[in-house]
Amino acid sequence: MTRVLLVLLLVLVGCTRADRGERTSPAEQGPAGEVRLGYFPNITHAGALVGVERGLFTAELGATELVPVTFNDGGAAVNALLGESLDIAFIGPGPAINAYAKSDGEAVKLVAGATSGGAQLVVKPGIDRPQQLIGRTIATPALGNTQDIALKKWLAATHLTDAVEVTNVESARALDAFTNGQIDGAWLPEPWSSRLVLEAGGHVLVDERSQWPGGEFPSTVVVVRTPFLQSHPETVRAVLRGLVRAEQFAAQDPARAKQDTNAHLLKATGRALPTATTERAFANIRLTTDPNAAAFEQLARDAVAAGVLKAPIDLAGFVEPGPLHAVLSELGLPTSPQRIP
Repeated sequence: MTRVLLVLLLVLVGCTRADRGERTSPAEQGPAGEVRLGYFPNITHAGALVGVERGLFTAELGATELVPVTFNDGGAAVNALLGESLDIAFIGPGPAINAYAKSDGEAVKLVAGATSGGAQLVVKPGIDRPQQLIGRTIATPALGNTQDIALKKWLAATHLTDAVEVTNVESARALDAFTNGQIDGAWLPEPWSSRLVLEAGGHVLVDERSQWPGGEFPSTVVVVRTPFLQSHPETVRAVLRGLVRAEQFAAQDPARAKQDTNAHLLKATGRALPTATTERAFANIRLTTDPNAAAFEQLARDAVAAGVLKAPIDLAGFVEPGPLHAVLSELGLPTSPQRIP
């Protein structure tokens, strides 16, 4: 499985649909022959991991082939979406907004949430106050990703922007960098923040939930290429049904959902997580298809405050709740307001 995903990723990097001159007509064409679904090997993407591992997406897609593709950061996933080599992606809200901004609102639509919570600033022992970060180096997974924006916004709010060095370290490398003293802390998604705590002796200085009303913020959402949504709305709804099924399964049988998540992580990365890490990581997230769309205006302002975006962007039209509302109604489940106010 891992080799297949790596080969697919190399194909995506080397040759996109856009490079080949292919264009998807906006006219509805029925179910797609295949759907390329992107996600990260993170606990914050557990809905995708469970859905793929248990065959829940495949069961809903019918004759449409599911092509799963893993990414390590939002920038790579955005490039694949904009290059038309990825159709639907589980992605952080920061890169999702960036994709919308880079394409002048044309390329992608946000169609669902996936996860709330699951990001923390973990630091070395002895660092107990923000001021003790002065002169220190703190890592985030990638420039402009969701955690990068969150850290930079927090540093600005604590008047530490110019006093702390921010570096980008891929999540999978952050543990070694933390252990070896190359960084003094990191703002990371799960399970990486839990790994720094349980495997490297770090402690939480900031839980991102503390920065949001009610402790709720979207850490993972689902975006789709706009032409794909226009051409294959039935396929998009099928993927969303699979996601709802994954969320329901995780609520009904959390122990097996954690096992499925770990099994898929083993296939994708070659390593499963210790039980304690899995338990802690899941305790810090909430799987939900509600994207908490009202938070995106604040997220866009945060991107400006963090210097990722030069100016605020108009998010009108970014969220397209129709497909999810249709799926929830079909399944007899309640819907909630999901439009940008």
